[in-house]
Amino acid sequence: MRAALVAVALVAMSTPAVAAAQPHDCARLHVPMAQRQVVSCLDELTTAGTVASGHTVEADWAGLTQVSLPRPSGVPGIQVDGYFPDTSTTNANNGWNHDAQFVLRLPDRWNGGLVVSGSPGSRRQYANDRAIADFVLAKGYAFAATDKGNTGVTFYHDGRRPGDAVAEWNHRVTQLTIAAKAVVAQRYGRVPDTTLAAGISNGGYLVRWQLENAPWLYDGGVDWEGTLWTTDGPNLLTFLPPAMKNYPAYAAGSAEAHDAMLAAGYAPGSEFLWPFHHQVYWDLTQRTYREEFDPAYDGDLDAGIPYCASGTPNCDADYDYASRPASVKAAVAKVALTGRIGKPLITVQGTLDTLLPISQSGDAYAAMIRDVGRGQLHRYHRIENGTHTDGLVDAFPGKLVPLAPEFHKAITELENWLR
Repeated sequence: MRAALVAVALVAMSTPAVAAAQPHDCARLHVPMAQRQVVSCLDELTTAGTVASGHTVEADWAGLTQVSLPRPSGVPGIQVDGYFPDTSTTNANNGWNHDAQFVLRLPDRWNGGLVVSGSPGSRRQYANDRAIADFVLAKGYAFAATDKGNTGVTFYHDGRRPGDAVAEWNHRVTQLTIAAKAVVAQRYGRVPDTTLAAGISNGGYLVRWQLENAPWLYDGGVDWEGTLWTTDGPNLLTFLPPAMKNYPAYAAGSAEAHDAMLAAGYAPGSEFLWPFHHQVYWDLTQRTYREEFDPAYDGDLDAGIPYCASGTPNCDADYDYASRPASVKAAVAKVALTGRIGKPLITVQGTLDTLLPISQSGDAYAAMIRDVGRGQLHRYHRIENGTHTDGLVDAFPGKLVPLAPEFHKAITELENWLR
């Protein structure tokens, strides 16, 4: 990896500089390692312009932000779309049917920084355009994002062994960071002064992993409600099954089931969010990630039986991570976090997160960081009444606080911290 970083520096020295005052000189940019790239000079790099110009895909970021989130504009520059070599084909964006797609955006008025991001959930490379890219581009950062190398609800079909698909996510962020630094050097004549990792949910997990495993590539990161993977738990496979098992009984009026939900980590006061998460998130998330790490649990079935009742053979509502074979934990270990971050990290999570309960994710990761003696590198903001998806703020007016403004504050806080 260090050799690759040296290669970036060599590219920066050997490639003619592209002056920031020459916004239309697009053809001279080349993304190292890319199999395909399309370079476009745009009058607007934010979604205020890219929606109309076709340089984003609204479906990638639908539902992630509150409708009233400010939409900045006035950011002309260069956009590079492309993909790295890959064998999977789950990403249909740009008509390419090719994974490992990326987008780079290079504003004419550059502040010297670069923000790199991986997509949340199983979304594609434009998923962070409203929540992250608009804000950082308006501040003058270059921005790079990846689809993580596999997308969609059957992402687990990628890879040869359990855990391989998620492990690829980490590789793709590292790959893009190295390439983006080189492109920044081509565009502006020097490598970034500051490189930040930023992401939501699975993208927040990627921030954590990069700062633990490749900290030399970054100056810091902002983890927005990152997913926590640990070999022995907590992880998705330890707290989702109790929700799936107990919610139907809770909805039928069982106080015992309600207590079981709270014991699994779901926050008191979040009950009004449970019906939505039961319908949309818990079942699908458990079955797809369980299939990624433990495909043998349901035999020849592909990601189990949707909405099966507890007691049904092979039902994910009865999944017990602790009792599964050692091979399952070995698969999770490929992507597990340790807390050993090597650069400053700010974590933002809502106390009413009902997909990744804060007690089982943000609180647990903060404790891990402290336990390994890295607490001085971590700041943790628990946002009262925030939940996992800001789109729900509009669905439950007056009950929830959006996290996007808190994330934007955290970017500014990290800038000041690094100074």
